[in-house]
Amino acid sequence: MSRASLAPAPARPVPDLTVVPGSATVSTAASTVLPARALPTRTAPALLRAARAGLLEAAAAPTPGERYAGAHLAALRMASAVLAERARPGGGGRRRGASVWVLLPLVAPELEEWAVLFAAGAAKRAAAEAGISRAVSCREADDLVREGEGFLAAVEAVLGLDHQPVLEA
Repeated sequence: MSRASLAPAPARPVPDLTVVPGSATVSTAASTVLPARALPTRTAPALLRAARAGLLEAAAAPTPGERYAGAHLAALRMASAVLAERARPGGGGRRRGASVWVLLPLVAPELEEWAVLFAAGAAKRAAAEAGISRAVSCREADDLVREGEGFLAAVEAVLGLDHQPVLEA
């Protein structure tokens, strides 16, 4: 990830994680407990395989919107893999689920800048998926595909895996 492209993330309060019996997010030394409904149903290896395939598809997509949306979806799968590996299911209340980009820094603080980057692109991805052709430029799409490769390397490092590049240099 290009550090020059991102201003340092301002200090922010922890999201609303009030202690509600059976539904609070609790950090422990071993892992973070999240409501079960917030955790992915697939395993981390399955999510990483899907993310790698998605990143390849995104790189080959014919339009900027498809490239951008594909790269963002691949990044969501990468973040979900970290949640699947590092978080433990806890009780679940009826509160609205949090975005993966909000949950990711709770289980992997070292990925917070990545979470900020991809969270900022969520609305643009939605516009691209809706077919708004002017929503994403070629440059933005290509940049996000490259950022996806960088995020994959960071996720694999966090999970203790060796990184094998998906995209050709």
